[in-house]
This record gives sequence, C-alpha cells and structure tokens, in this order.
Amino acid sequence: MRDGFHQRELWLSLGWQDIKQRYRRSVLGPFWITIATGLQALAMGLLYSTLLNQPISEYLPYVTVGLIVWNVISASILEGSDVFIANEGLIKQLPSALSVHVYRLVWRQFLFFIHNAAIYALLVVAFSIWRDLNWSILLVFPAIVLLFLNAMWVSIVFGIFSTRYRDIAPILSSMTLMLFVLTPVMWSTKALENSVGGMSDRAKLIEIVPTFHYLEIVRAPLLGEPSEWHHWAIVGAITVVGWVVAILALKQYRARVPYWV
Repeated sequence: MRDGFHQRELWLSLGWQDIKQRYRRSVLGPFWITIATGLQALAMGLLYSTLLNQPISEYLPYVTVGLIVWNVISASILEGSDVFIANEGLIKQLPSALSVHVYRLVWRQFLFFIHNAAIYALLVVAFSIWRDLNWSILLVFPAIVLLFLNAMWVSIVFGIFSTRYRDIAPILSSMTLMLFVLTPVMWSTKALENSVGGMSDRAKLIEIVPTFHYLEIVRAPLLGEPSEWHHWAIVGAITVVGWVVAILALKQYRARVPYWV
C-alpha cells in the first residue's frame, strides 16, 4: 500500500485519463457526470415525492444526496470486484505495486463524487437548505474520508477474490441491486416510521443493512439533520474489520494476482 501511494503520479494521471477517455470528443466532457446524476435525481425526486406524498423541497435534496453517496458505494463493489481483471495488461507489463490500481479506482470515484457535489450546491441555494445547516456540517469531511477508506478495502478484498473466483462478480452485482432496494436511497426511514405508527421492530430492521449507516453519516450533516453516533460507531467498526481483512488478503495473495488475471 505504501509503495502504491508513492507512485501517486501514475495513478493520479491514470484516474484522470479514465474520465477524459470516457468523454472524449464531448463538448461538455466530464460535466456529463453531473448532468446524468442530476437528471436521475430529478426524475426520482418528482416521481416518488408524488407517490409518497412528500414535499418536493425536502424529498429532492434527500434523494439527490442519497444517489451521490450510493454511486460511490455501488462503484466500490462493482468496479472494485473487476479492478484487477480490468487492468490485466498493466499488471503483467508495468512494474508497479498492485495497490496502484486500487488507488486509481478510488481516485476516479472521488472525481465523480466532486463533480456530483455541484448538484448538492445548487439545491442548497434553490431550496434554501443553507438555513438549516449548522456546525454539524463539518462532520461531512470525516464521513467522506471514511466512505473512501471503505471503498479502498472493498476494492482490495473483492478485487482479489473475484480475480481468483470469477463467479463472485455476478453474485456481487445481484447483491448490489438488492442493497439498493433495501437501503433508504429513494425512501426515507421517517416515512416508514410514520406509516407503521412509530419506530416499530419493522422500522428497526433497516439497521441491519450496513450501507444505511454509510448513507446516514454523509447525508445527515449535508441536510442539516442531527447525526446519530451509533451510525459512526458501526461504520468505524466495519472499517477496522474490513482493513484487517484487506491487509491479510494482500499479504497472502498479492503475489498470485498476476497469475490469476
């Protein structure tokens, strides 16, 4: 991991080149990232605010921030499982640390995240969210750090084992779709509580979905809502355990990855 970080000129350049290549010969270039996410959030916000009878001024920012965070989570799982297979040529030909490809992926996703953050900035002004913001918004910075630290260990662990066992990638694809449905991205826990008459056992079931806690530590500060500390504790525990598994996997299998790809 240290050697890969020291080669940051390489993965910083490759990550930015990935975005430029994707939107080559496009007039708006990487801003299509922002436009695509914005249109998706607008469509979902208008539809589900009507279906769920929610005020658009509250529901649209809720869905938008949820989608921005979910895009990072989803890419960490799906692209992370393919990170070494997709870089087969570089792994076999370029004398670099294996972690370079993980840093490249996470750097690219961070750039996507920054582009999409412009949508949130627009909503802050359009719906006067700035009036509800307080000093707790500073919690978003450690929350984002935790989000991308987890993106790294997920890419390492899933990347290594998906390279060895190719059936893992389609399993993860199905699992990610299931997590999207279970995670309150398009629906809110408050609406669930109201519909069942208080915080019942049914409403508490959402606590067992790990992605819910990642969503909450980022979304709550950005919307001016109180951040519950048990979300931070759960995310912190998952981060520690995940990195222990990632380090053990790298120590045991990193030399075999070039043969597996």
